[in-house]
Amino acid sequence: MQELHDAPLAPLTTFRLGGPAARLLTATTDAEVIAAVREADASGTPLLIVGGGSNLVIGDKGFDGTALRIATNGFELSGTSLELAAGEVWTDAVARTVEAGFAGIECLAGIPGSAGATPIQNVGAYGQEVSSTITEVVAYDRRTQETVTIPNTECAFSYRHSRFKAEPDRFVVLRVRFELEEANGLSAPLKYPETARAMGVEQGDRVPLQDARETVLRLRAGKGMVLDPEDHDTWSAGSFFTNPILGPAAFQEFLGRVHDRLGLDVTPPAFPAEDGRTKTSAAWLIDRAGFTKGYGSGPARISTKHTLALTNRGAATTEDLLALAREVVAGVHAAFGVTLVNEPVTVGVSL
Repeated sequence: MQELHDAPLAPLTTFRLGGPAARLLTATTDAEVIAAVREADASGTPLLIVGGGSNLVIGDKGFDGTALRIATNGFELSGTSLELAAGEVWTDAVARTVEAGFAGIECLAGIPGSAGATPIQNVGAYGQEVSSTITEVVAYDRRTQETVTIPNTECAFSYRHSRFKAEPDRFVVLRVRFELEEANGLSAPLKYPETARAMGVEQGDRVPLQDARETVLRLRAGKGMVLDPEDHDTWSAGSFFTNPILGPAAFQEFLGRVHDRLGLDVTPPAFPAEDGRTKTSAAWLIDRAGFTKGYGSGPARISTKHTLALTNRGAATTEDLLALAREVVAGVHAAFGVTLVNEPVTVGVSL
């Protein structure tokens, strides 16, 4: 297991931000992951788990503890059953399942990060969420000091949330198991209107798997959501804020604010959510509050391609990024009474 001291963490994140770790371990097997976690827990050393780094905002002072980078490999496809090691590059795994002819995660193409992060965040995009295909998650339980297999029904999946996110200091994901679909080379039914429009089909239609993947990649790239080291719009964590979900009273108050500010003829995006609540669009809120594409004059700015992405233009610090995030949160709340919540995990800092 590789060990470094005073090791830079910024290169391990898609933001390319953050100070060093006192100690950085890189584990390439599940046994190494477990050993490193046990050692940290036994000594009371703060532990930071790093996967693909696509959902991390690390403070400029860095991390005074052990950062554990999970770099395990493993892609096993048996019929329609798929098992991924936590360190597998997610977008590569999606490409391999599409090439093999299996549907279920093709619309999650281009999402940066590792496979182990997908159940934590219940990663979703373009009408698909991993919760619909995950069957089990194999994890190390730091409380019981055992490796456990947690079925889908016990993962408490919801919008961008899970049991693993709710208990961040308990489980370390080692393996993720999925059940895909063999549909004669076709995708799962398209659920997302934008994807269907881009392909000239109706919602609910199936299309060739490779066409679905390539269309999603093209749509994501147009929004700066596919990693490109030459494009500062992709020096981000993708969507920085989750879409707000409002109860009936809160949504009516929000509608009143919209009408007061923008006129009675303006209707904000609204999608049914669980428990009679309504989901609206964080990107719409940000834009209508005055934070348009490219907003900002400093080294951290809103993406020129998508209002939901905050970006490092090459010379930013984490504090630059957080100052922009706080400005956006305050502006949206002042305009619409809705408090945006950051999607990336913050380390040593907060909004």
